Amino acid sequence: MTPSDPIQSHTLRDGDVEITVLSMGCVVQHWRVGGVPVVLGYADPESYRTNPVAMGALCGRVVNRIRDARFELNGQVWPLNVNAPPHHIHGGSGGFGLRNWILSPEGDRAVTLRLHSPHLDQGYPGAVDAEVKMTLDGHRLSYEMMVRPDRETPINLAQHLYFNLMGFGGVRDHALRLAASHYTPNGPDLMPTGEIADVTGTPYDFRTPKVLAEADPARTGWDGNVVLDDTDGPQAEVTAPNGMRLRLWTDQRGIQLYTSNTLGPHAETNGSAAHAPFAGICLEAQNLPGALMHPQFGSILCTPDRPYRQHLQIEITP
Repeated sequence: MTPSDPIQSHTLRDGDVEITVLSMGCVVQHWRVGGVPVVLGYADPESYRTNPVAMGALCGRVVNRIRDARFELNGQVWPLNVNAPPHHIHGGSGGFGLRNWILSPEGDRAVTLRLHSPHLDQGYPGAVDAEVKMTLDGHRLSYEMMVRPDRETPINLAQHLYFNLMGFGGVRDHALRLAASHYTPNGPDLMPTGEIADVTGTPYDFRTPKVLAEADPARTGWDGNVVLDDTDGPQAEVTAPNGMRLRLWTDQRGIQLYTSNTLGPHAETNGSAAHAPFAGICLEAQNLPGALMHPQFGSILCTPDRPYRQHLQIEITP
């Protein structure tokens, strides 16, 4: 599909849960549990054609920031689209979250989206074919992601939903737990320094649940990555005063925690909270950002014989 093609949508339904998925950006436009809207969004699907905050989108080819919009692979420097000058973020100004995918409904509980990205799209080497299947089972939404390249190239995807389990107001009254004993500190430019540090005594220590307002009295907010512990249980949990609870399971190494610190207003929202700083919390499961700059973070390079895969589950219960 081309960016100008009509945006398709499909609504998943199971019991008291409804989730509307758009072809534009693999976006989750609506997620309602018992009638409560639990994700931020735009009322008009057309608003997602220009989506500077990645609202509800699937980001790629490489989520997060790449310093100076370039990386080296096998002795060659690959310049990338500069969309956060002088850097590159979330795959570029024409990244996966701003592309119109082919949407194929599979009944009331599943939908598959597919996208072809050609060689040098946003500057990345290699053509890739991406497929994302989203399945609703009860209160749990599963993502099965696969990207197959035709040559070695970096791939690191992440969903970028803004959760607000109350459906109004902000999330500073939400409590957060993260199964993460380490994090990757950022410099002043929000780029990882290359260190993997203990969370003890830092704002990223959520090993026991903490209400965000109590953990952040200065209203600084969060925009950084934690390194997940090896655990079978959910790696992230959020609870709201109304009793709504989110649990997240991922096979990725990290989660980027972002509390919509700079989110600005939008004229017509999807019926959830008004857009403002701290209106939503993002839990962006991904491999460690900065891996192209810091080899100690692990490789995000994929090949035809070693395609990219990610399995993610998000459950929201009343």
